[in-house]
Amino acid sequence: MKSSHCIQVGLLALGVTLTTSSAVSQLLVDTVPVGQYPQAVAINNVTNRIYVANGDGTATVIDGVSDSTATVIVGQGPSDIAVNPVTDKVYVANQVDSTVTVIDGATRSTTTVNVGRTPRKISINSVTNKIYITNYGDNTVTVIDGATNGTSTVPVGISPNALALNDVTNKVYVANQFGGTVTEIDGATNSTSTVPVGTDPFFVAVSRVNNRVYVANPVDATVTVIDGGTNSTTTVNVGGNPVYVQVNELTNKAYVADLSGLTVIDGVTLSTSTIPLGSGSAAVAVEPRANRLYTLANNGVTVVQAMTYSLVIISVGQSPVALAINPVTKRCYVVNNISSNVSVILGIYKRS
Repeated sequence: MKSSHCIQVGLLALGVTLTTSSAVSQLLVDTVPVGQYPQAVAINNVTNRIYVANGDGTATVIDGVSDSTATVIVGQGPSDIAVNPVTDKVYVANQVDSTVTVIDGATRSTTTVNVGRTPRKISINSVTNKIYITNYGDNTVTVIDGATNGTSTVPVGISPNALALNDVTNKVYVANQFGGTVTEIDGATNSTSTVPVGTDPFFVAVSRVNNRVYVANPVDATVTVIDGGTNSTTTVNVGGNPVYVQVNELTNKAYVADLSGLTVIDGVTLSTSTIPLGSGSAAVAVEPRANRLYTLANNGVTVVQAMTYSLVIISVGQSPVALAINPVTKRCYVVNNISSNVSVILGIYKRS
C-alpha cells in the first residue's frame, strides 16, 4: 500500500489558495478484503454496518467497529446496493438475473424479488418504505413495497439509469440516459411527468432545501437544474464530461464531478466556481456537517475541506469505483474494483 501524500494547487476560480494545513488530517486506517470486483457500497449509520455489492454474486458485510466481515450470497451481476436504516433491510440490484436481493440486516437472511430487465440503480424512501429500481433493459422502474415485497411497475423513458428522490415532496426523479429526459414519479400515485434535459443524462441528485433537482449531462458538459415545484429547467455550464453530482443541503451547494475536477453550483444563484484537483473526478461524496468532500480519481481519493480549501490526496486500492461516508464515525469507505478490497479513511478535524 502506498503511503498517503499531499499536494498544493491554486484555487483560482474561488480566489483562494488550496493548502495542506493542519486544518485537515486524513488517515488510511484499514484495508478490508471483500468479494471479487466490488461495484457499490452503502452504509447503515444506525447499526454501523457497511454493505458492499461484489461482482461475484455476493455482498460483503463489514462491521464498522472491528472491520470484520461476513459474506451473503445474492443474485448474479450485482450493480447497486442501498440500505433502509429504519427497517434495517438491504437491497441489492442484480443485473444478470433481473432480481433484487433483500437482506435482513439483523439475521443476514435473504429474499429474492423479481424486477424488470437489467436493474441498475436503487433509491429508498425510508418515510414511505418504498424502494425504487431503474430497469435499464426495459425502460421501467420497479417499485417494491418494503413491508410486503410486493411490486408495481412504472414505465419511464429510454434506458433509465440513475435516480434520486425527495422524501419531503414524495417525488422520484429518473435520468433516462438515452432519452434526454428525466421522468418524475409521484410516490403516492406512481403517475409520471416528463422533463426534457440535456443529452445522455447520466446522474441525478436532489436538494430538499429548495426543491431542486440536478441532472448531469456528460455529452453537453452541462447540468440541468429542475425546479421541483414547476418542472421548469435552467441549464448550467460545467466542466467537460460531468458524470456525478452530490448536494450539501446544509450549505446549499451542488458539487459536480467532471474533467475540471469539481464544479461548485450555488443552490440559490446557480452561479459556478471550480475546484481544480489536478485531474478530473469520477465521483464525489459529501459529508455535510464537516463540509468535507471526497472525490475519486487515479487510484486515489482527494479530500477537500470546503471551508478552508485544504486538500489531501490518499492512495487507495486499484480502480476505486464508489465511496460512501458514515458521518457518525467520520469514516469514508472506498470500493476498489480491481484489488477487490475497501479502503477505510478516517477524517479528523482540528481548528488551526
